[in-house]
Amino acid sequence: MYKLILVDDEEDVREGVVREIDWDAIGFEVIEKAENGREALEMVERLQPDVVVTDIQMPFMNGLQLAEAIRERFPTIKLIILTGHDEFEYAQRAIKLHIDEYVLKPFSAQELINALLKVKGHIQEEVAHRENVQLLMEHYRKSMPVLKENFLATLMNRKLPREEVVEKAANYGIEISGTSFVAAVMSIDGVLIPEEELENREELSKSVSLKYSPDQALKYFALLNITEEIVDKRRLGLVFMHNDQVVVLAVRESEDRETALQETMKVLEEVRQNVEKYLKFTLTVGIGTVMKDVTKISYSYEDAVLALDYRLILGNNRIISIDDVEMRTVEKVRFDDVKEHALTRCIKVGTNQEIRETMDELFQGIEGAVSVKDYQIYLLEILTCILKAAKDSNLNVDEVFGDNFIPFTEINKFTSSEEAKKWLAELCASMMNHIATDRQYTYKNLVEMAKDYTKNHYHEGDITINKVCGHLHISAGYFSSIFKKETKMTFVNYLNHIRMEAAKEMLRSTDMKALEIAEKVGYADANYFSFSFRKNVGVSPKEYRNNSTKGQ
Repeated sequence: MYKLILVDDEEDVREGVVREIDWDAIGFEVIEKAENGREALEMVERLQPDVVVTDIQMPFMNGLQLAEAIRERFPTIKLIILTGHDEFEYAQRAIKLHIDEYVLKPFSAQELINALLKVKGHIQEEVAHRENVQLLMEHYRKSMPVLKENFLATLMNRKLPREEVVEKAANYGIEISGTSFVAAVMSIDGVLIPEEELENREELSKSVSLKYSPDQALKYFALLNITEEIVDKRRLGLVFMHNDQVVVLAVRESEDRETALQETMKVLEEVRQNVEKYLKFTLTVGIGTVMKDVTKISYSYEDAVLALDYRLILGNNRIISIDDVEMRTVEKVRFDDVKEHALTRCIKVGTNQEIRETMDELFQGIEGAVSVKDYQIYLLEILTCILKAAKDSNLNVDEVFGDNFIPFTEINKFTSSEEAKKWLAELCASMMNHIATDRQYTYKNLVEMAKDYTKNHYHEGDITINKVCGHLHISAGYFSSIFKKETKMTFVNYLNHIRMEAAKEMLRSTDMKALEIAEKVGYADANYFSFSFRKNVGVSPKEYRNNSTKGQ
């Protein structure tokens, strides 16, 4: 059922149209009726219908002015114009506004129904186009290599939520079911490739888009091909390009880290020897730490890149494992970007329950699995994140944590991780409460300033929400949400309320005419003032004054 607003200044026309058409039968619902353009625009902003049917000739704001305002703010709303034979000039303007349908006055119910059905068809076509599964699947299929490459690149760059990794891997046909994961980075050592060793040089060079010269691009293309061939044959894992280097993501079933590492090194050594033998250049391979969790593969990639740097000391044409050069016996605990973002978000907009859950996740599985030094560094990183969030929120640390707060010395006092976790959670909870209090004060302060400005300027005909926001130096979208939250009404309703209250006071206490009062409260059009007054108060200004006089 599509929502429709009907706009016409003649009540008998509005009621006749509503009465003569079986709206349910044609799939429409008349959700509101308006007798002028200004009233209709307020309804559109509030209700956002699918279709607006409007007459052209109306007081206060004509149909084309209404259509222009709707087109500017709500371009997806369909517009049907009711126009007469003598309104050709208006019709020409309507063409420029891309009006969806026209109905020529005088019209029958069937003529309007035909226009509505055409518009309904347009809406359904647009919906069908956007929801066309076949088109989407074809586009998805063509985009698959890029999507897959982007996903693998992201997996190398940062830790992703487990659900996202599993879902995307399944969608892109990537096999990641294993118990051990290790990343390796291959870098060509720079030995020139003899031209006679590779055929179709020009075609191969076109097939890669690396930030290298054609010679270098050609070598990396050849390396990618031979690595894929061997890794697929040995069922080691995945091969792809990342940061203009060939990356291997080994996925192993072995629970034992050392076994998984040796299996990976064996296949990569086969690649290295084949490259040297058949492609006539050498390469150095950096291998990262073996991870038991696929979501942490970015750590292994980071270590693989670091291992590659050791070729400056150890030389080229070899495989370098980070475990060999840095003597790592346990997996490092890391406070990464994902953890920092989760903790910061929780402090600024979370709840006490979310803080406890976030802290549990930060400390999960690290007891006894890391060195004391790494554990202390980890705590310092968490504490630094908390203090940074305090700074970003303009909090006074002494007010939040007390005058004697010396954060970095506290870490040495803990005798268990539970103590550290509890202390950090309490810091976060204290900050969260202060931020929430400051935010609420800011909201109330902004709304009060907006109210004060409105009370002082309501008599100006051009006062708008944008003008108020300009005065307060905030965005209209942000202001609208907090104003409605604090006052339980929209700004437009508040402005109308202020104007009506001022008008009622003048009607009770002065002898000014309605025209003068209209100008005093910000209405340039006395007729529209009378219309709005009757709509809001229930009687005309004259009737209100008479009733007030009788009551005295």
